Amino acid sequence: MNDAIFSQLDFGPLEEFLRDENITDISYSNGGQVWLKSLNQGVYQVERPEINNALLEKLAFQCANVMGKTFNMAHPFLDAESAELRLNFIHDSIATNGIACVIRKTPAKIRLNRDKLLDEKYISANLLDFLLKCVEGHANIIVSGETGSGKTELVKYLASHTKENEKIITIEDTLELHLDRIFPHRDIVAMKTNNIASYSEVLVTCMRQNPIWILLSEVRSAEAVMAVRNSISSGHHILSTIHSDKASLIPMRMFALIESNIDVEQFVTTIHRYVQIGIYVKGYMSKELGRFQREIMEICEFYVDDNNKPQVNTIFKKTLTGELTMNNPTKYLRDYLGISGVTLPDDIYAANDQKVENVVETL
Repeated sequence: MNDAIFSQLDFGPLEEFLRDENITDISYSNGGQVWLKSLNQGVYQVERPEINNALLEKLAFQCANVMGKTFNMAHPFLDAESAELRLNFIHDSIATNGIACVIRKTPAKIRLNRDKLLDEKYISANLLDFLLKCVEGHANIIVSGETGSGKTELVKYLASHTKENEKIITIEDTLELHLDRIFPHRDIVAMKTNNIASYSEVLVTCMRQNPIWILLSEVRSAEAVMAVRNSISSGHHILSTIHSDKASLIPMRMFALIESNIDVEQFVTTIHRYVQIGIYVKGYMSKELGRFQREIMEICEFYVDDNNKPQVNTIFKKTLTGELTMNNPTKYLRDYLGISGVTLPDDIYAANDQKVENVVETL
């Protein structure tokens, strides 16, 4: 469904929220409840009596008509997607308390920048510099977090710091990255999986395009896990996301998604060998700041030691109670980045004069 078709739809009073750049998601349910998710307030409810079942049914039927689909008791689910909007409807024969709808905005822009990240306490300057060094050194990075934590936005920001002459291929089942539109001058191929072209099939073609970076949409299936494994083991560099509440658990979370009898130790060792960095980002209401806060809470380094054993080095971890853990990167990461000519300072925290080796302190 293209933008020209979307422009013909009548969103009515929903247009107010579509035009607000601070709002990322609109949810309608329960016969009239409207819930919004914004960058600075998190999730909250608004009263809009004019947004009702009749309006949402009209919008759903408009989407179904222009897409050549049916939305009724026999076909109770409807998905519609444009370059910057994604809509999902559930018919009232299934949602028994009234039609349900979620509208997600996926704008073709990078919401994060250095000043915003530092000013909003998303990450410290030394850790940000460390992550950008990892991108420069072609580290494979997987960002974890809950729904709405900002995983995709962080991946877009990191991807924006890849070198201009490094070809990027994005593989997504729903379009959210839009790097080809953000950087129209760069060598970027945006690929979308569907019922005809699976992750595996798209990845085979992707390899033949000679990319430096492969950006995979959220890892949420066995096929996506295998796509990640095949990408990194073939020498390509990846940025991707996954649902996990700890960076250190990313390899095991990936294993849990696999639907085969692959040996767990062998699989986890492979991920530790080829994925260098795991990040956990969290969105929460901060009492201290009095607003919704997105923050990197954990950065882990994965590696395989000299005895071929998978290991995790917690470079940074912060709990919601303020307990802080910090360690410098190991020789394994330094050697990996060194292959690309990237050198890390001996103490990545030195700029803030923090004691770091195996530190645990309370803020």
